[in-house]
Amino acid sequence: MRIAIVTETFLPSTDGIVTRLINAIRYMKQQGHDILVIAPDLGKVNYLDAKIAGIRSINLPFYKSRGFSLPSANVKKILENFKPDVVHAVNPLLLAASGVKYAKKLGIPLIASYHTNIPKYLRYYNFHGLAESLLWAYILHQHKQSLINLCTSNSIKEELEAHNIPNLHVLKRGVDTINRHPRFYDADMRSRLLHGNNDKHLLIFVGRLAAEKEIHKIKPLLKARDDISLAIIGDGPEREKLEKEFQGTHTVFTGFLHGEELSKAYASADAFIFPSVTETLGLVILEAMSSGLPVIAAESGPTLEQVKHMENGLIFQNEDLKSMENAVKLLDDKELLQTMKKNARREAEQISWDKASQQLLDFYYKTVYIHNFNCI
Repeated sequence: MRIAIVTETFLPSTDGIVTRLINAIRYMKQQGHDILVIAPDLGKVNYLDAKIAGIRSINLPFYKSRGFSLPSANVKKILENFKPDVVHAVNPLLLAASGVKYAKKLGIPLIASYHTNIPKYLRYYNFHGLAESLLWAYILHQHKQSLINLCTSNSIKEELEAHNIPNLHVLKRGVDTINRHPRFYDADMRSRLLHGNNDKHLLIFVGRLAAEKEIHKIKPLLKARDDISLAIIGDGPEREKLEKEFQGTHTVFTGFLHGEELSKAYASADAFIFPSVTETLGLVILEAMSSGLPVIAAESGPTLEQVKHMENGLIFQNEDLKSMENAVKLLDDKELLQTMKKNARREAEQISWDKASQQLLDFYYKTVYIHNFNCI
């Protein structure tokens, strides 16, 4: 099968969408499929022999830390030359909206997926009310043109259905249980993340440092609990602001870590803390669990599908410092901590990228079948 993936984000960017896509491409290339990725031009020209057709990127004024590509007529020419059997529009908003437009114009079977809760993100960038309503109308317009629409959790599926988006299915979760594993525990890495405060509990956050991640909500916990140290792993538009905000607390900013360094960072912490309530899934939760970490997370629908309170993690009420403190206090129970660690790893072991990627491939075949059936 010839598969064209049109996406708003790809390598060398690091995020949950990219993680899902590179694992799907790896799996599908192993199955003998021919894949083309159309993405913002960030200097990468191929991945595992899958060609990346780069479209000129720009920095948006309210999000300057990464490149985005606007809708482009070049997508039509690229699709005409590649002649795909199916087009997958990933988060069709800017560039991927061109994937929707030209797949329809060229009569190519179209599937789309929703990974990012952009309407909720607007609230963190001073867009409100009417802007959110208009965005939902635009999202509906894009996804109504797709034969199949995919999303990442049951909670998000319900939200999308409430906005009349049709033909919805939930993607399976995936995680790399080999490279995210408790065996990567490293005393030197732990000491580095603790900045020498080796007597403290070590919490880590991994992800993009952006307003919607709500990392600032962790600071009051550090003020209230002097025995807690935090390592923030990642980068993004809010980094400088957060570094100033967390001055005077036991916090280390590492920037992005990759490969074995990131595996060591996960496995060397005591727990993973996740304050965001805007995620459509949160793949870093699964990476933490695969590394044997209990997850301390703010309550939200997608998070509750993964984190079970006092089984593989701890749930606190959003915007409630006392609730967060009470959750973290449970880490002092050594027996409970070890039980949650084991359960977290056990949960991750039920999940694989191969299973998730095969499901996605099955959806591609189904999209082609529906398209051909409708053409009879």
